[in-house]
Amino acid sequence: MEPVQRLAVPADAPAIAELMRESVLSLFPAYYDQAQVASAVVHIAGLDLALIEDGTYYVHEAGGEIVACGGWSRRNKLFNGSVAGADERLLDPATEPARIRAMFVRGDWTRRGLGRAILTACVDAARTARFTRLALMATLPGVPLYKSFGFTEVEPAELTMPDGVVLAAVAMERAVDLNGDAR
Repeated sequence: MEPVQRLAVPADAPAIAELMRESVLSLFPAYYDQAQVASAVVHIAGLDLALIEDGTYYVHEAGGEIVACGGWSRRNKLFNGSVAGADERLLDPATEPARIRAMFVRGDWTRRGLGRAILTACVDAARTARFTRLALMATLPGVPLYKSFGFTEVEPAELTMPDGVVLAAVAMERAVDLNGDAR
């Protein structure tokens, strides 16, 4: 069964939330300890419905199941653990980077190009919206994908979750060629 990429719709929310949870439980233990994984399930694997409402969130569906998800945002929120209200302001495409947000792949569907396909769609959409840069806050499992897609490390980061648990992360950016290819 070949996965099909499409924009997420509100009815997808429960399946996306479960995918996020499964992805963290499957992929994070290779990079984080048990307390960090448990915290990430609660604080990182939370669906921001604004991404779906804004029409900037994609899913890959295979056999009636959502197996990958991710998107971009024109709002001022870098990741789910950001300060509440940070996403209310729209970003200025001329001076600020669009955000890559909430990328998750089910553990048994990794390394099949789904993340890359979602990133390509994000770059194309951000380009159409006239953004010249993309930014993201990568958890450690995502860093190899983002590097392979042309993102560069800006700086290492420590994300303190609301429960006090700290996760290592990496702030990353990449340019968007307004006339070029997404890859």
